[in-house]
Parts: sequence; C-alpha cells; structure tokens
Amino acid sequence: MNSTRLALGPLLYYWPRQATLDFYAEVADSPADIVYLGETVCSRRHELRLDDWLDVAAALDAAGKEVVLSTQSLIESESDLKALRRVVAQDRFRVEANDMSAVRLLAEARRTDWIAGPTLNVFNPVTLEMLRESGACRWIAPHEMSGAALADVLAGLGEPLETEVLAWGRLPLAHSARCFTARHFNLQKDTCEFRCLGLADGITLRTRDGEPFLTLNGVQTQSARVHNLLADLPRVTRSAQVLRVSPQGANTLQVLELFRRVVAGTDSAAAAFEASADCMVDSPCNGFWHGRPGLEHCSLQ
Repeated sequence: MNSTRLALGPLLYYWPRQATLDFYAEVADSPADIVYLGETVCSRRHELRLDDWLDVAAALDAAGKEVVLSTQSLIESESDLKALRRVVAQDRFRVEANDMSAVRLLAEARRTDWIAGPTLNVFNPVTLEMLRESGACRWIAPHEMSGAALADVLAGLGEPLETEVLAWGRLPLAHSARCFTARHFNLQKDTCEFRCLGLADGITLRTRDGEPFLTLNGVQTQSARVHNLLADLPRVTRSAQVLRVSPQGANTLQVLELFRRVVAGTDSAAAAFEASADCMVDSPCNGFWHGRPGLEHCSLQ
C-alpha cells in the first residue's frame, strides 16, 4: 500500500472563520497528500469566500500538498453558477466537479486536470469513460458503491483511471433544496440565522427509541454512524489509489495518522481500526462497501 495516497475531503460543516483557518494551518503538517477545499454544501455559508480559499490553497501548496478546489453539490441559482464559473476560471489548482454543470464548464474550458466528485453518481464504465473524455483525471466512487461493484466498473474501463474512495467520515446521503437545520429551529431557509455555524459535526437525529439515525447538516443529510474502512484497507487499496478522510469536529489529524501508519505498513489494518474507536463521533459502519445496508458494520471473517 506504499503507493496509496491520503486525501482530506472538503469541509462539509460550517465552522467559524478562525476555526477553519486554524484547522487548515494544522493540515499543512498532516499526513494528507491531497487537500480538497471549498464550500460544497450551501451557498449561504460565507465565513470564507473564494479569495480566502485561494489563500488557504496557496499556503497548503507551499507545504507540498496537492490542492483541489471543490464545487457545490447542488446548484440552485444564477449566483451559484457565477461562483462556479470563478472556480473553473482559475487555473492554478485542480477542480473537483460535484455537479454536471461543473463538468460542462470544465469541458468547455478544455481542462484535463479535474476530478469527478462522488455526487456525480457514476455507477458504470460508460459514464466514467465519458467523464474521462471530458477531461477527468481522477474520480471519487459514490459512497454507497460496494467494493465488488467498484471492481466491476474499473474492469470495464479501456485504460486505468485514478480512483478515490471515501474511507472515513459520516456518509452524505442526500441533498435537498430545503434546509433541515433551519427547519429544526423552526426557521425558513432564507432566514436561517446561520444556525449551522459552529455545529462542528451537524445535528444528530434520533429514532423514537433514542438511537442515532441521521445527521442534519443544512441542506445535506448524513448518516449518524461513521463510515470507517480502516479494517478493510487491504481490500480497498486493490481498487483505490487514493483514500479520502472527511473532516470532523475533532481528531481529524489523528485519523489521518492512523491511515498513514497502515499505508506505510507500520500498523496492521485491524490494529488501526481498534485504535480509531476514540476518534469516532458515533459507532462505525461499512455496510455499503460490503454490499449491505450502509448503517451495518461487517467484521472481516
């Protein structure tokens, strides 16, 4: 697994400006090889704007990181498109396309260095080949894709394409035009008072029996459990060259270090998984990777 690279996915939560800047200052000295930056969830989140993200990107680039600017997953307005065009227009950093409008703009710009994000929902080699022909140089498999399905897609490609898999983090399950965090506080989306600001890991939604079920994160709905593929890494790296860790409110750098130690062969995958218990904000799950319901945790036999 020595050739495997570690990626830190885009920040999915709305953290205060200084907390965000402090976090990425620490990321500069982290084991992450690739860092994705930018707002992917909600266009109303403005603690950092594009110029701020570009400043962060420049600092991380100077620290030796490959930096990618991530685009919004749900484009709803002309102002969203305007912001998207600005991201595509800059040519210093690669772009992660999370919506087909981003794919079109990147293809029209004849860029051949962009990354096909997980919300493009690519489930077959024909679609993946189309994205490659449009300029994609890497893709992130959909989070609900099983390891077996991923292997089938890759087997159907004419040539290999660098593949990235989410290996740690709450699973983004859906995006909606409605803001469920605002609704939680009996507010309208346009007058949300930015209630998600400072919620480091979103709001846990529980069943009537009190069991954690989902996580509310603005217009995004996530799993309550943490998708954790540490124990599965020997199999995951047969298909994926890049492992993505999604930022969380605490212990993100410790999680990256656990992955680094497995990739470097210092620790076993099983030992790293056991050590990760103190880093999780909820119980682990890996069901999707095993072709099971996502909230399940399947132990290796």
